[in-house]
Amino acid sequence: MDVLKKVPVREQDAKERAANFAEVCLGYNEEEAREEASRCINCKNAQCIKGCPVAINIPGFIEKVKEGKMDEAYGIISQSSALPAVCGRVCPQESQCEGKCIRGIKGEPIAIGKLERFVADWAMENGLKPIVTAAPKGKKVAVIGSGPAGLTCAGDLAKAGYDVTIFEALHEPGGVLVYGIPEFRLPKGDVVAKEIENVKALGVKIETNVVVGKSVTIDQLISEEGFDAVFIGSGAGLPKFMGIPGENANGVFSANEYLTRSNLMKAFHEDSNTPIVHSRKVAVVGGGNVAMDAARTALRLGAEVHIVYRRSEEELPARVEEVHHAKEEGIIFDLLTNPTEILQDEKGQVTGMKCIRMELGAPDESGRRRPVEIPGSEFIMELDTVIMSLGTSPNPLISSTTEGLETNKWKCIVADEADGKTTKEGVYAGGDAVTGAATVILAMGAGKAAAAGIDEYLSGK
Repeated sequence: MDVLKKVPVREQDAKERAANFAEVCLGYNEEEAREEASRCINCKNAQCIKGCPVAINIPGFIEKVKEGKMDEAYGIISQSSALPAVCGRVCPQESQCEGKCIRGIKGEPIAIGKLERFVADWAMENGLKPIVTAAPKGKKVAVIGSGPAGLTCAGDLAKAGYDVTIFEALHEPGGVLVYGIPEFRLPKGDVVAKEIENVKALGVKIETNVVVGKSVTIDQLISEEGFDAVFIGSGAGLPKFMGIPGENANGVFSANEYLTRSNLMKAFHEDSNTPIVHSRKVAVVGGGNVAMDAARTALRLGAEVHIVYRRSEEELPARVEEVHHAKEEGIIFDLLTNPTEILQDEKGQVTGMKCIRMELGAPDESGRRRPVEIPGSEFIMELDTVIMSLGTSPNPLISSTTEGLETNKWKCIVADEADGKTTKEGVYAGGDAVTGAATVILAMGAGKAAAAGIDEYLSGK
């Protein structure tokens, strides 16, 4: 065994997986997990914990994996994380826990995410569930949104003895975990649904089809429904567009709509009430993880797919693993390219997209080199579908119907980063509703911080 290199993880063959929605990464078996765990040097000053937004005792759980005590490993993880099987699959470990791993200085870091996934999957297969040890506090908390921030906040509050109810706008709980991330990255029935059941096993109640701000307001939850505190974890589901000519043509989707229809509504089935067009050639505009998800979904539906991104590969915001998988599957990357107009026929159907080549100039306010158009480099890309993946912002419905809740110029709720406290008494917020679109684990970290803040508030500390 080479201690400087990770134990390789098994994956579906690229050609096979490009035609199915089964999970790409197959994970470790117990022998592989214990071998990978044996590479950990169990640092006394563990930097990996500092890189984890929910502060999992990483060396502690890995030591238990090494010893073959998977139940104890799960016990350690579940003290900090409500969604370990999710995080083990979709967290950007390379820039967080694994990015700070000491073993990574002279070799490859420990595969922390893959080990977390193994332990969580083992726990689900063996029927392990987190437990509540605190006595009931006799106080009620409402959680708005059942995404990663809401589930984490609800789970932590339930463990602390609070009576928690989650209100979810859609017909299924899970938020971005069910509508935004494709099955081939995050299985819904085998992983997400079981993680949600674990949260419910703590005593958390979930009410679906409740649109807070329309079905009921936050003020009503407090004054009429008797909730002592409220956490807003409603995410950022409002898509952004470029504002170029032709964006209203038939065949133009936001990545949010495209993925929701595929992941949640199963619109790829031929008998769907709202079918996704089976495209021949698709352009996905953007370079983040959501763009990769949309592109890889369109590929599995039979299209030739291009990622159109105005900067170079070095600036792609998507995870390296996601870019690697997309390339393996046959996604074509048109980098340093920017759309200027979407073309359509007399029926309003997309026929192509005008683009211009770019080059990188001086850095902009984000620190990345600003893309600059190259005069005379215009060309037309023939296609029948365009998916815009340019980020999302929070829906203003909740903030606009709540007295005393301050938002910023991006319509994000203003909340204290340390404890999620908003400008309204008893109301806390976290995740994408506060930061704008970010990662699952950062939303979980915010949910965890807000749960601690709510506990302090309701305990009178």
